[in-house]
Amino acid sequence: MIAELFIIFIGVVLVNNFVLARFLGLCPYIGVSRDLKSALGMGLAVIFVMTMASTVTWVIYYYLLAPTGHNLWFVLWGDGVDPSAFDFTYLRTIAFILVIAALVQLVEMIITKTSPPLYRALGIYLPLITTNCAVLGVTVLNVDIFFRAGEPLAGSFLKSLVQGFGAGAGFTLALVLMASIRERLDLADIPEALKGAPIAFLVAALMSMAFLGFTGLI
Repeated sequence: MIAELFIIFIGVVLVNNFVLARFLGLCPYIGVSRDLKSALGMGLAVIFVMTMASTVTWVIYYYLLAPTGHNLWFVLWGDGVDPSAFDFTYLRTIAFILVIAALVQLVEMIITKTSPPLYRALGIYLPLITTNCAVLGVTVLNVDIFFRAGEPLAGSFLKSLVQGFGAGAGFTLALVLMASIRERLDLADIPEALKGAPIAFLVAALMSMAFLGFTGLI
């Protein structure tokens, strides 16, 4: 089990990085990577949100939405009824977004109280974590990949948790690398036409190509 969890973590950080391989969460990736401090703050916030969202959404999916014998609606009112009658998986996107929005609100309040300069530096990109497709993507992938018939309950939960944490770590790695490069580019002699967003997109493309080198790792 430990080896499998390690493979999941390495895979989601390097091989299937949500930013550089799946191309999710590009808005904050480009917008917040102007300086290293803001990038690190955003990365830590995303790690927290992804990890907690993976945990909470798995519990909600397993005990409230999925048509299993553990579904609370089935336990309370399913006497003599097939569990498939309590299939609410079509509500998962709405439920997951509500969970993510609540977690982002919590992170926003914490950062506002503990580090106002970081809150101002992150700006609009902090509440945009709510609509960050990378966060929603990892929660959906968790239930699509690890929620299988016969999968041990603890194993499925741990895999979802590790993938959520690893996805956040991979996002932070990509963000910090990008911020480090862009800080150095500010001192470089770049053609006027490439300054700003154009050179950032070129760097992002080269980083994505570089990460292809990890494809055969797992």
